[in-house]
Formats: sequence, structure tokens, C-alpha cells
Amino acid sequence: MRLFSNYLKLITIRTERLSIVYNAPMLTLAIQAGGQSARMGRDKGLVEFLGKPLITRVIGCLAPLADEVLITTNDPESYRFLGVPLFPDLKPGRGALGGLHTALASASHSLVAVVACDMPFASLELLTFACEILLNGEDDVAIPESGEGMVEPFHAVYRRETCLPAVERAIDSDQWKLISWFPQVLVRKITYSEVKRLDPSGLAFLNVNTPEELIHAEQRAREIGF
Repeated sequence: MRLFSNYLKLITIRTERLSIVYNAPMLTLAIQAGGQSARMGRDKGLVEFLGKPLITRVIGCLAPLADEVLITTNDPESYRFLGVPLFPDLKPGRGALGGLHTALASASHSLVAVVACDMPFASLELLTFACEILLNGEDDVAIPESGEGMVEPFHAVYRRETCLPAVERAIDSDQWKLISWFPQVLVRKITYSEVKRLDPSGLAFLNVNTPEELIHAEQRAREIGF
């Protein structure tokens, strides 16, 4: 077991479905933002969701888990109002894999939770569970399944020391697939049954890509009082 005794702090997380006190590793929350958002017609992170920029909702939901919050974006001026560190792509033009590389390279802590800015129902419970997996075992990635064999790389937790070199090798060898480097590290999939237990609403991976999807997500949020 890898020990993180020098990186632990006691935090309390309480939600309607979770109330625990546990020793958590120092963790960086990296939000991926500032994409082209062609179908939305504007930057998804900045669209209003229930009266506030969508990205502020994502940060507000997940920040209790993190010691550091940063945003990867190629439009830093638009996100300056958040008052958190902003990092443009370190390897421009490399798409989603380049964004993941920037998140891992820019993080200060060993564990890095990487989440997309367009997930209004991103799950604190799922990321907490993912952190515990990496803290208590030898795995390098804890990533949830979303059904039909699919996984969610932008709702996952990564061990920086092992994942960053693997991502760099993938980029250097002209790989483009976001998870092309997974065979080089130890990956623990959070099974779909585990996901359903931690996210009974089934909304954690819902993202908004169009104005219509944004309206639908707001309606769902009102329905469940989220």
C-alpha cells in the first residue's frame, strides 16, 4: 500500500446521500473548460445554469473534496473572475489528451480529479470513492463506467506521478485517443453497479452540449431540488 501520511487532512463531507468523516489525500481538482463548444454556440463553462455560470456550479459541488482548484482553458481571460489558477494547453492542438496532460502537469498534488466543466451534476460521492481507491491501493487511475463498457475520463481521479509520464509518452508517439495510455498504468474501473449505488439519480455524467440540453438539465435540477 502506498502511504500518504504526509499528505492527509481530516475533512467532513455531508450530503443527502453521504455523511462520512475520513482521512483524505491532498487533492487537486482540475476543471476542463474553454473548449470550442460549437454546438452550444458559446463557451459551455460560462453559460448560465440556474442563474450562475455553469462552471461555478461544478466547482461549488466538488471543491469541498479538494485542497487545490485549477482550470485548464485556452481562454483564461474569460475565467479570470473565478480567482483560481488558469492554465492554457501546454501542448496546443492535442485535443482532449492535451487537456488532460495540462491538468496533470499543472497540479500540485499527487491525486488529481479531472472533471469537465459541462457536467452540472458531477458527483462528489463518486470522486470521493475514486480517491479512496487510489489512497488505499496500488491503482493509478480510478475511472467510472457509464454503461455499455464506456468510461468517463473527465469524471475520474489520476495518480500524477505515474499517469503524467504515460500521457506524455502517448502524446510524443502521436496518440490521440484520450485513454490510449491506459495499458501503461494500473486502472481500476468503478463498475456500473458501484456507480448506480453512489449516483442513484443517474445524472452524474450528464453533460450539456446544446441549448436544448441545457434547458433539460435545468429542468431536471429543479425537479430533484439539486
